[in-house]
Amino acid sequence: MKTDSIFYRIFQIDPGILFELLGQSSDRAQGYEFKSVEIKQIAFRLDGVFLPNSYASDQTVWFVEVQFQRDPVFYQRFFSEIYLYLNLHPETVDWQAVVIYPKRSIEPDYPQVFRANLNSDQVHRVYLEDLDEAVDSLGMGLMQLIVADSENTVTQAQALLSSVQTQRQTNPKIAAIMELIETIVVYKFPHLSREEIESMLGLSELKQTKVYQEALDEGRQEGRQEGEQTGEARLVLRQLTRRIGDIPPELQSQIQALSLDQLEALGEALLDFTESSDLVNWLQENQAS
Repeated sequence: MKTDSIFYRIFQIDPGILFELLGQSSDRAQGYEFKSVEIKQIAFRLDGVFLPNSYASDQTVWFVEVQFQRDPVFYQRFFSEIYLYLNLHPETVDWQAVVIYPKRSIEPDYPQVFRANLNSDQVHRVYLEDLDEAVDSLGMGLMQLIVADSENTVTQAQALLSSVQTQRQTNPKIAAIMELIETIVVYKFPHLSREEIESMLGLSELKQTKVYQEALDEGRQEGRQEGEQTGEARLVLRQLTRRIGDIPPELQSQIQALSLDQLEALGEALLDFTESSDLVNWLQENQAS
């Protein structure tokens, strides 16, 4: 199974699942964006990084690695990437690291040289085989489905789909989660077509329901809004660069976190800017509004 891409999609759709895995409240994910970060100078890529928005109360950076194959030098690479990132981003306030293993036997033997890291409160190791089956959470259900054996996969997927439908009013990402469930099952049964998978899970009928279609429309609208917001942010950044010169990375991050309405307001206001302090003052006055 292409576990890296599956986990990447899961954490993008619902970042709170990471904190659920750690036994914490999913509310901690508010103000975070999940990204894949490349350290270009040496062509390293961190699987996933939870980066806090500039207005988030907690500015901790979370490094997340999904490790489903045994790699004897995994920790050498993982900690090297983290410290290289910190070297390139000296503004980082604090950091935490999470490694997700399907089971303990996959974790490599680690040399004593890493004991300070692995025994600290900054590094968390999650073993999916230890998840409590009684936990009633869509996020944890997705984690359990990923490591389920073939005999239990269909039953667990059907139970998850049933749970998704009952949470329609409280979970606006129902369509995306249903597609994730389907994708996980497709990876587990590569000899079956997607049509056969849909029939096996009862998805063919489910996708025709009003609930699913409404959720799908909401997701598409959300995607269009995100696309418009990203395009507007790029346009505003180009205009600002022409107006007041290069924009520092920390200010770029603040601008990219603005809503579409705020970006449009900034696009009008920047016409009166003459120096970078004008931008700083505008952001301070408008970000909380």
